[in-house]
Amino acid sequence: MTTIPGLHHVTAISGPPQQNVDFYTGLLQQRLVKTTVNFDAPDTYHLYYGDHAGSPGTILTFFPFVNAGPGRAGPGMASAYAYAVPNAGLDPWVERLADRAIDFDGPFERFGARVITLRDPDGAPVELVETDRAVSAPIDGFHSVTLWLRDPAPTARLLTEAFGYVDGGSETDGGVERLRLTAPGDAPGNVIDLIRSDAPSIGRQGAGTIHHVAFRARSDAEQRDWQDRLATFGHRTTPVIDRTYFNAIYFREPGGVLFEIATDPPGFTVDEPLESLGQALKLPPQHEPLRERLARILPPLRRAS
Repeated sequence: MTTIPGLHHVTAISGPPQQNVDFYTGLLQQRLVKTTVNFDAPDTYHLYYGDHAGSPGTILTFFPFVNAGPGRAGPGMASAYAYAVPNAGLDPWVERLADRAIDFDGPFERFGARVITLRDPDGAPVELVETDRAVSAPIDGFHSVTLWLRDPAPTARLLTEAFGYVDGGSETDGGVERLRLTAPGDAPGNVIDLIRSDAPSIGRQGAGTIHHVAFRARSDAEQRDWQDRLATFGHRTTPVIDRTYFNAIYFREPGGVLFEIATDPPGFTVDEPLESLGQALKLPPQHEPLRERLARILPPLRRAS
């Protein structure tokens, strides 16, 4: 049976785009691999950050709204994303943040790994998890994403019985129950944590919150298979939507989180070369006639050279 190898990308909401670019390309040393617009609301940027090639499993994307109000995570939402850092790579991050007088929580231990949490300019928690991989990059793609659920059981059944994840154990800390599920293999972003908390909270989409979580399909054929399989589990997906850099289908998982399954191909070099990814505003064909108007209304961006 085909299984999900891990995350394709995570999409979040932010405030003004320049502070978002400065944080993720500056402090976190990610590459801005695509500057485009929200295909469904082209008056707003859609910014993609990842490794040098924009590989699946490394991509964090944002809808940056200049006047976005603050959001708040709650049950039925993805509440945090975590980057993997290599073996012995957490201490250099602690020193880097301390040298820049940037607040963070930790290090603390989660499932035997050291973790720190910092906040991006909109207050979103950004977790760094130390792994046993020996790589030179300071960030090694995604480690995991956390889903906050009133009842984790139905979501866990979907991830294990349909997607092929396996039980990775559970922990309870400060009244928060955390269940870990892991996709077989070693693809980046192959961990999903499900949490349940007794703390009263009502989630609200806005700056600093996660919009949706996207899983990988290696091909269009595999994505079509996922549509059929999910239908047998009672989950009707959207039709396939062309997002230029991948094809996408969407559905709500049992706990309310918006899930996407996105294809690996064609990738981010379909409309610009690898060496200049992210430097120019790229528009899908349906929005190309709007380029002149969008150039006037989208805020200018300073990009890392």
